[in-house]
Amino acid sequence: MNAVERLGLAALHRLDPETAHGLSLHALRLGVVPLPGLVTSPRLQTTLAGLALANPVGLAAGYDKNAVALGPLARAGFGFVEVGAATPRPQPGNPRPRLFRLTEDAAVINRFGFNNEGAAAIAARLAARVRGPVPVGLNLGANKDSTDRAGDFAAVLAQCGAHVEFATVNVSSPNTEKLRDLQGPAALAALLGRVMEARAALPRPIPVFLKIAPDLNPDEIAALAEVAVAARVDAIIATNTTLSRDGLTSANRAEAGGLSGAPLFEKSTRVLALLSQATGGRLPLVGVGGIGSAAQAVEKLRAGASAVQLYSALVYRGLSLAGDIARGIDRALAAQGLGNVADLTGTGRGDWL
Repeated sequence: MNAVERLGLAALHRLDPETAHGLSLHALRLGVVPLPGLVTSPRLQTTLAGLALANPVGLAAGYDKNAVALGPLARAGFGFVEVGAATPRPQPGNPRPRLFRLTEDAAVINRFGFNNEGAAAIAARLAARVRGPVPVGLNLGANKDSTDRAGDFAAVLAQCGAHVEFATVNVSSPNTEKLRDLQGPAALAALLGRVMEARAALPRPIPVFLKIAPDLNPDEIAALAEVAVAARVDAIIATNTTLSRDGLTSANRAEAGGLSGAPLFEKSTRVLALLSQATGGRLPLVGVGGIGSAAQAVEKLRAGASAVQLYSALVYRGLSLAGDIARGIDRALAAQGLGNVADLTGTGRGDWL
């Protein structure tokens, strides 16, 4: 983190978290944030569900909900970027305040509730972007008042799918009532069937990922894995935010919503390892949850991930963290004499089981 970024973060942390979030996006769009450009090397170059990645470090959904900063984010050091979640109709989300820093815990609680400008506005921005070497994906959501949530996911994919390189089915946000119920085998199979039908109708079929919650037991993880494989999902993202509040010390620890950041690392990595065991290499996994350093990213890869995603750590470490982690993974690979990041995947899974 350079001095300019350190000062910028200090200024943002004096503001309400959601206001700071909006200002950080505005600064990106204005071009006042130093960006490293593409961070890559032969060791870092890899593939994820057929997508060519310059490095395995991605931006998780939730930061750029409305796809307003696609160009700058593609130059911020990430190997891939996920925007959204998008719902068919615009919705305001839950009342403010709905985003809370837990500074002492290096964590965040949010209860946004899929606030976004709707699929039509987001599709227009995605269609207008200049495509480059950094794949862009869209997180699919459902409207809070929908009577057909499976249909919502399919509708967003139908409207936006031609303009992205991948899409993620998000049934794991804790902030839309009963959304996580869609992770049950029967409901999930039906939902994924609708989404795959929508994908088949696209002019260019794209990979479809599934994002799961960390609050699942081993039997639930195994059942979910079988449904995903049967539905021909292209990858699973593990994990979304947690409802757990174990071990927190910050004043905001009792706020309702999903917890992300450092306290999620061990729980999400254990779920990732269990998922890796359950899928047995039949589809790639993306590790998310609590990553704040290259060493933690390496641990996610060792637990079974082919790639990782960041979000909450950026609140405390700045956007330069993406490039720092990618370069740190490269150094770790070199130190271990490994030729490619794919050589790490799953090598330490047993440590988490």
